[in-house]
Amino acid sequence: MTKILDLLKAGPTLSFEFSAPRDAEGERRLERTLARLARLQPSFMSVTYGAGGSSRGPTAEVVHHIRHDLGVEAVPHLVCVAHTRDEIAGFVDGYREDGVDTILALHGDLPEGSTEATGHFTRAIDLVGFIRERGDFEVAVAAHPEGHPRAANAESDRDHQAEKLRAADLAMTQFFFRAEYYERFIEDMAVRGVHTPVIPGVMPPTNVEGIGRMAALNNTEFPAEVRARLEAAGDDVEARRAIGVEAATKVCEDLLRAGAPGIHLYTLNFSQAALEVVRNLGLRGAASPD
Repeated sequence: MTKILDLLKAGPTLSFEFSAPRDAEGERRLERTLARLARLQPSFMSVTYGAGGSSRGPTAEVVHHIRHDLGVEAVPHLVCVAHTRDEIAGFVDGYREDGVDTILALHGDLPEGSTEATGHFTRAIDLVGFIRERGDFEVAVAAHPEGHPRAANAESDRDHQAEKLRAADLAMTQFFFRAEYYERFIEDMAVRGVHTPVIPGVMPPTNVEGIGRMAALNNTEFPAEVRARLEAAGDDVEARRAIGVEAATKVCEDLLRAGAPGIHLYTLNFSQAALEVVRNLGLRGAASPD
């Protein structure tokens, strides 16, 4: 397989993010979604490690399936919160033995009911160095164009993110809905002498409640005009998806015009909205997978 930095040299990448399933029905839905989107020949797919303190899920198994059965590069998310050094070493060594090239190093959300971080590593930047020690990995980190939700202030947040990006090979952002947040973030990193590639993450907004909840947790603006249109669509699933696809396509077009090195689509383990965005953008490999 190929590292993402090498893929970026060939032009804008296309990638998708999935969540590790929590039950049998989730496994079946994810399998269908993976198979459908794999036919688009994406640059890579990433797999989360649990969100909001939820069960971690079978990330390694999904990554193995994507790489070995679907023939697509896969990037596992790895969080350090609530884990010992030995536990983290076990995860990293397992990925090395499976041939994984890239790991996304994250601090991670606190487990449900916890108020303080526990575990050997307290910062994602420390996890970056530990991963490098255990293999020839390319290490990615998360970027937050609108600021990390736990940041003390905007300036210290930018400084912290710059430090993290200096230590990493590349970054992938939290989702956002306005390209100017990404452009401003890249400018702020450049002022600090940081030019690490940052792949923007985009989520088609199709559900008011779900998107609103995630946006609030992640310090992400949920544009009032998009929210109003989704609310007006009510229970019409097709109409809501069309609105979400339109909004996501617009921000992706703006990002590509601004020189973004790729597009990373959050799928929530559904394929149709992501598929339609890719078709609208006319990205390579976007022939119909049906």
